[in-house]
Amino acid sequence: MHMQDVEISDLRRLTKVILDEYDYDFTNYAMSSFRRRIQRILELYKFGNVNMLIKRLKEDREFFDEFISEVTVNVTEMFRDPSFWRELRDHIIPNILLNHNTISIWHAGCSSGEEVFSMAILLREMKMLDKAKIIATDIDTSILDRARRGAYPIKNMDLNEKNYIRFQGSGKLSDYYKEENGKAMLDPSLVENVSWRQHDLVKGIVFNKFDLILCRNVMIYFNQNLQNEVLKKLHESLFKYGYLVIGSKESLIWCEIANKFIVVNNEEKIYKKIKD
Repeated sequence: MHMQDVEISDLRRLTKVILDEYDYDFTNYAMSSFRRRIQRILELYKFGNVNMLIKRLKEDREFFDEFISEVTVNVTEMFRDPSFWRELRDHIIPNILLNHNTISIWHAGCSSGEEVFSMAILLREMKMLDKAKIIATDIDTSILDRARRGAYPIKNMDLNEKNYIRFQGSGKLSDYYKEENGKAMLDPSLVENVSWRQHDLVKGIVFNKFDLILCRNVMIYFNQNLQNEVLKKLHESLFKYGYLVIGSKESLIWCEIANKFIVVNNEEKIYKKIKD
């Protein structure tokens, strides 16, 4: 099976079945990355073609969860882009706290939770963790379960530790986890005020208002039309003068609501909402 064997028409049929059977909408996913993911799934499960995958999806509800995890698979690390985390600690969060004594944060598309734990560590080092209300959401329930457990392969901690050092944290990353059976078990008290929820950025409703929203490296999988819709929701979910952070390869410039934000830090992709 080669890449070119997955036709656009196959992907259209597939997204239609997923929408009809499971009410998940992939029709606006960026085609090239969606196609690559589907290709990988065909190889992984030894499906000869997309029809075999469709048949399995129709017959096996359990398989759908595995399928979603594969399609939306995200590789994440703690303190990814350390300069961004420094900016958050040194400027953005102090700014929010000038006018409030609490802070509300939404991790949209939190994947396996590394970003949420990084935020919790940052806030604890600022002695602000008990003043933060954090909501972490993802479309994929199995990855949310992984995030909740806060158990990561110990071999990943090397890179995470390097990031933490570049972030210039006030301790050692190893202060925050215990090693058990090849896993780094993060201190559960870090996330005791985190609410983990399943939420679909594409179809989900606006459910709250936040001072800070992180939606990093989620929209690269969406086409422009869908990015527009999602950005409208993120805008609506922010308090006026709240902050939105997106991924380093993402941009707000061209989207319909660009004029409702100002760029706070172009390098780190941090924007501030200035108009409702």
